[in-house]
Amino acid sequence: MRGQAVPKILEYLATMTVIFTINFFLPRLMPGDPFLFLSSDPGNVTATFSQEQIDKYRAYYGLDQPLGTQFIAYGAKLVQGDLGYSIYFHDQVINLILARLPWTLSIVMASLVLSSVTGVALGCISAYSRNRYLDQAVYFVMICFGEIPSFLVGIFFLFFLAAQTGLFPLAGGISPFVSFDSAGAQIADLVRHAFLPVLTLSLARMGEFYLLARNSMITVLSKEYMRTARAKGLSKLRVIFRHALKNALLPVVTRIFLSLGTVLGGAILVENVFNYPGIGRLMQMAVMFRDYVLLQGIFLFVAFTVLIMNLLADTVYKKLDPRVE
Repeated sequence: MRGQAVPKILEYLATMTVIFTINFFLPRLMPGDPFLFLSSDPGNVTATFSQEQIDKYRAYYGLDQPLGTQFIAYGAKLVQGDLGYSIYFHDQVINLILARLPWTLSIVMASLVLSSVTGVALGCISAYSRNRYLDQAVYFVMICFGEIPSFLVGIFFLFFLAAQTGLFPLAGGISPFVSFDSAGAQIADLVRHAFLPVLTLSLARMGEFYLLARNSMITVLSKEYMRTARAKGLSKLRVIFRHALKNALLPVVTRIFLSLGTVLGGAILVENVFNYPGIGRLMQMAVMFRDYVLLQGIFLFVAFTVLIMNLLADTVYKKLDPRVE
């Protein structure tokens, strides 16, 4: 086991090295300089720098150095846990990410729970009704939602459920300039703002859990012990959710951990559709203002999260199925 663990660790280290390298060079491939960009259009920015100030700030952030020197300096800071200082927001990158993280995590976790539970339930029912009208109808709907990009689903909801009906807010995470009478009223307002982003992310991922649960359940239902359970006269719900589901959940549980990283990536697009104040919105602003340091920090955080989820998925899978080495 130890011999297998070492290559796995080396594999993750190699992946992190590649991510670290791409993370450094990718933002610098964008056209424009952050300080020249901030000084190019006084009508759209909060500050205009003189050439002397631009040279001063470029020297402060090390952007006047060769790329090789900047790369080494960035690596040295990263080893110390320093993600850098934002060029536009004038704050530590780690502080900016941590301030936005609760907003993103709230919709990501809620959508992951909703999509996995609903997808698994529909997958179980569809597998039990295989090749019947119910199975075909649910299968068609899930495939359709799975093929539509999440931001397009979000735009649809934004137009019809927010703009047309006024049932939900058009943007933001909480109503501005409002004094809430109680904590319950504040929570209700937060839920109203988060409902459409969560629904959008859930529908985008639900098809994945549905197909996985359906295929796994079809395999389990064909086993001999399931035929015995049905022969005993047990109800459909008991056969599906008590006897079959626990044996079909292994790939689903693994997929939940793997999906956290992809849902986080999807949330970045969805947050910009609803102007939701999470990491996705922060990334959009970092791209707009060419904030290299902030972009590097966000990319690294997302990539690190995906790697951690992959590692947890491997660990959980081995715990649930000891046959996997």
